[in-house]
Amino acid sequence: MSAKDPSQSIMRRKPIDDMEAESKNSGLFKSLGLWQLTAIGVGGIIGVGIFSLAGLVAAGSQGTPGAGPAVLISFLIAGLASAAAALSYAEFAGMIPRAGSAYTYGYVALGEVIGWFIGWDLLLEYIAIVAVVAIGISGYFDAFLSGVGIHMPTWMTSTADEGKGGIVNIPAIAVCLLVTWILARGTKAFGRFELVAVAIKVLLILFIIGLGVFYIDANNYNPFMPSGFGPVLAGAATVFFAVFGYDAMSTAAEEAKDGKKHMPKAIILSLIIAMLLYVAATLVLTGMQNWKEIDPTAGFASAFTSVGLPVIATIISVFAVLSILTVMLTFLLGVTRVWFSMSRDGLLPGWFAKTDRNGTPQRVTWIAGVASALLAGVFPIKAVADLTNIGILAAFVVVCLSVIIFRYKRPDAPRTFRLPLMPLVPAFGMLASGFLMLQLHWETWLRFGGWLIIGLIIYFVYGRRHSLMNPNSPRHAEKPAAKAPGSE
Repeated sequence: MSAKDPSQSIMRRKPIDDMEAESKNSGLFKSLGLWQLTAIGVGGIIGVGIFSLAGLVAAGSQGTPGAGPAVLISFLIAGLASAAAALSYAEFAGMIPRAGSAYTYGYVALGEVIGWFIGWDLLLEYIAIVAVVAIGISGYFDAFLSGVGIHMPTWMTSTADEGKGGIVNIPAIAVCLLVTWILARGTKAFGRFELVAVAIKVLLILFIIGLGVFYIDANNYNPFMPSGFGPVLAGAATVFFAVFGYDAMSTAAEEAKDGKKHMPKAIILSLIIAMLLYVAATLVLTGMQNWKEIDPTAGFASAFTSVGLPVIATIISVFAVLSILTVMLTFLLGVTRVWFSMSRDGLLPGWFAKTDRNGTPQRVTWIAGVASALLAGVFPIKAVADLTNIGILAAFVVVCLSVIIFRYKRPDAPRTFRLPLMPLVPAFGMLASGFLMLQLHWETWLRFGGWLIIGLIIYFVYGRRHSLMNPNSPRHAEKPAAKAPGSE
């Protein structure tokens, strides 16, 4: 075959016109409505950002100055960058309601090798997100036990790198495995759980805000930016982790009852709800307690304890553990669906794309769950949070670029949502995401680069040859006839 044959190019693009038929035979159940999708998005966005990262960025950590009350600005900067990317996701989700999310968008608009890099990137980032949220839950769980007079041994509640004398974070490992079990029960059951859990979460945050405003001391806002603007920008890069989630929710597009209609609405609704709650919550947190005294791992628990309400702090710790579970569920769903989609396309072994009678890819669900448990057990929260952020920011750059290119390459493609001010909005999303990436530590870049190099090797050794876009792929002979879910 000629070397110039486009089917052999690493830039070959997946045809959008073939995806609808492919999705009908995916083995995934279509059981999610608009409000369940919105709940998954809100569940992914709101959680560790309020309950852990807000306190971490405000108070600072070893070697990193705190942003103080200006943590509010960190959230607004991150939210603005995220909003531009969210609109890009909304346009693609309404046009290509498929499980791969950013991986698929990059594959369709920019080519296979770009899609591969983003998919490979998201496999690590989503697993790392599940881990960092588990670490955040562990901090609140420890605060809850301390509130009722139970003190767990330090060696089993923190990692060695945190400098507290810990060895392994047992609670974080346990919660990763619990969430994996919940997701493995099937999308329909997961969607119901997520809807109820997110409702409880929003009520909890409204309760925290409503009660906390009565204990705000305006003196705690002065100085508003105690360490200058540098830590605020660095904080924006860290809390960016807290203002996405809709991207993982978009991986559930093939399981939506009407993905083209509901996905764009769910993405936009979830981000609006989350940002309103974040702004109010950060104002309350830094108003209740001096930023220097905030506990970086359990901010609101320490804030209510500081104003003489330890019982409220204990209640918050209990519900924080329950509500943050929704973040883990959303991103564990995300990694399994991206993995499933890459395997279905032939870039990874088809063994991973098998679904059970409930329409759930059990193999990748448990592999990802165990991997997140191992990561949560041995890494400190900031190292894992920064690792997740650089990967998601990279995905946002690709999605924003893809939506610009695809608008001009395929203006005829049916779109249920068209983002405004093209190409200014996605161009701003690209620049803002790239800028936030530059705020992250060089060690984060090193880890990220190492992961991508491993991915590049796997792509050229396996993915390029086995891709279903390659007419000579061995997967064409292996591909079984489509079978309805649960027909066994």
